[in-house]
Amino acid sequence: MSQPGLTRRRLLEGTAGLAVAGLAGCNSATSGSGEQTAGGTPTESGGDNHPGHGDEAHGHDTVSEPRASREVAVNTARTEDSTEYHFDPHVTWVEPGGTVTWRLESGTHTATAYHPGNDQPRLVPEGTAAWDSGTMSEEGETFEHTFETEGVYHYYCTPHESFGMLATVIVGQPHLEDQQALRTIPEDKPEEVRAKLQELNGMCRDILSEGHQEEEEHHEEDTSTEGGHHEAETHSGQST
Repeated sequence: MSQPGLTRRRLLEGTAGLAVAGLAGCNSATSGSGEQTAGGTPTESGGDNHPGHGDEAHGHDTVSEPRASREVAVNTARTEDSTEYHFDPHVTWVEPGGTVTWRLESGTHTATAYHPGNDQPRLVPEGTAAWDSGTMSEEGETFEHTFETEGVYHYYCTPHESFGMLATVIVGQPHLEDQQALRTIPEDKPEEVRAKLQELNGMCRDILSEGHQEEEEHHEEDTSTEGGHHEAETHSGQST
């Protein structure tokens, strides 16, 4: 059977360039949150506990499996030429009933669901409530939300949506064809937002397709093993 972390690493690396325009403002900023590897422990870069931001920056390679809780870093990074905004990682994966905590590292931001309750198109599962962190402006400030319903949830930063500051939470193992978030790219949004949504959708499809494939492979292995035991028992019974 394939190794989940390694397989997704190859898949997610291939999605990093899907929408270059959607990555404006989140290609070279630094983050203080630990990347979550397949083993669930922070990776190290340099001499500290902060992740590096090279080719696998900003969460493109952090999704390995759903967990009971995850943390997302919320950042503003200023360079000589630009100011950049991002959520890190871009895609976060939790189990149904899992909790995501957003932690502000710099700047002033929100984590706000694409939901009619927030005067936005619905890019979250039907029947789920709107959620919004409100403005976070103090370093270390947190907001958390527990996700009970399986599905794909797109969200954004209210003051920086037009800069492409969007990200996604996947809950459980939802079927791709059932997800409103993956079926809809709002036409009235700026190109920067549409490109970022397209990029996130590609990442989600890769993650979920691989997850379902591994489930099927695991089921086939279990069935094959059970069949082998049954055949062995049958032959054993015939020989006595």
